[in-house]
Amino acid sequence: MAEVNVKEIKVDVEKIKMNALDTKIIVKNKAAFLDKKIPNYVSVLGVLGLLLLWQIVSKSGLVNEFTLPAPTTVLSTAWELITSGALWPEISASLYRIGMGYAVGCILGIVIGIVLGFSKLGEKIGIPIINILYPIPKIAILPLIMLWLGIGEISKITVISLAVFFPIVYNTYTGVSQTNRLLLNVAITFGATKFDLIKKVIFPSALPMIFAGMRISAGVSLLILVSAEMIAAQHGIGSFILKNADLLVISKVLVGVLVLCIIGGLFNFVLAKLESKFVHWKS
Repeated sequence: MAEVNVKEIKVDVEKIKMNALDTKIIVKNKAAFLDKKIPNYVSVLGVLGLLLLWQIVSKSGLVNEFTLPAPTTVLSTAWELITSGALWPEISASLYRIGMGYAVGCILGIVIGIVLGFSKLGEKIGIPIINILYPIPKIAILPLIMLWLGIGEISKITVISLAVFFPIVYNTYTGVSQTNRLLLNVAITFGATKFDLIKKVIFPSALPMIFAGMRISAGVSLLILVSAEMIAAQHGIGSFILKNADLLVISKVLVGVLVLCIIGGLFNFVLAKLESKFVHWKS
């Protein structure tokens, strides 16, 4: 039988081990796109690109510039309205209405949503009523509200509050009802009262859903604001847009739309900042 050189076998085994250690196994992360970071300036470039396309289409003759004024024309008209002071009464009237209506709708929606989510009796009584009233177009009942409350500011604020109220109620109720039962049991074990449960467990847990409802309501409130001002208002962005549309002054109509875009953007910016402050643990 041939003699086996044990030393040579050991050397070969060591070489195989070293080669195995030197071999790099590359595993492709197929979920890397989920963590991809996009620079903030991309958003600005997107808006500028849209404005540039609008400018080109308007100035190239593809559409009649009377029906679609270029962004430069709209900005020039806006500057004239601002410097002359003609736009400020419209903006201030709209900001007052939407500010009051949004605040009242949010406060009532959050309070009632917590009650519906926390109380089984409140849920049994309140949710069917909410489900019945929610599908009603709020602008459709504006004439009825005006009949009850008059044609002043209260009726417009009320209809905006109603439009804001329902998304907030649903989101708050959902957030409260989905609170982790284990957290509630632990808090109760440590002697928490019902008020402590709401303040320290339920409300913080429901905050992400509440902010989601507030963002939805911000867009809805703008829609109802413009509709209400077009129906029954002498001043306001909605009334401003309607009057200039009747006169076929399209550049001023687009100025009104631009103001609404800015108000909506400010809404989202403020809500995002508040959410990052109060729901910082979500990330």
